[in-house]
Amino acid sequence: MRVIQVDPKILFSMAGKLSFEEGASIYKPPLFCGLNYKYWEARMKTFMESIDQGIWDSIGNDPYIPKFKKNGSFITKHWSQWTNDECKMAKLDCTAQNIIASTLDTNEFFRILKCKTAKDMWDTLKAAHGHNEPKEAMTKNQARRKRRQNKKSFNLCFMARKQDDSSSVSS
Repeated sequence: MRVIQVDPKILFSMAGKLSFEEGASIYKPPLFCGLNYKYWEARMKTFMESIDQGIWDSIGNDPYIPKFKKNGSFITKHWSQWTNDECKMAKLDCTAQNIIASTLDTNEFFRILKCKTAKDMWDTLKAAHGHNEPKEAMTKNQARRKRRQNKKSFNLCFMARKQDDSSSVSS
């Protein structure tokens, strides 16, 4: 058997070319710097669900706050009175907040700094970036139909304007 010696500098440069971009690890959430929100949103959902379904559920719901019933009304329990299960449920929101905050660059982090819950953080980011995303890709037939509709709308609009111009000239 023949042993080939490789210069460590060459090996290091080869490894650098094979490395993944930020966020390609199953152990590290994807970085968000304000671009491509839809991609980040889908990756984050998958990342959180892979850790615990409850983490993702805490984004869709208000955080779990243990309460007890006294004289017909619900009163929030002091954290020292929580059971182990209540602690686990309440911790899901904190975990979701930590995951979201750890994925953001400085500008995006300051956007969510005053948010109190993971749901607030998520909604704030969605409000800032969710509406600016490009529409889903259309099939060729859908694109052709849309162009025809736009052309018809333009022609109708042009004809209506032409009529308005001619009627204003005659009067």
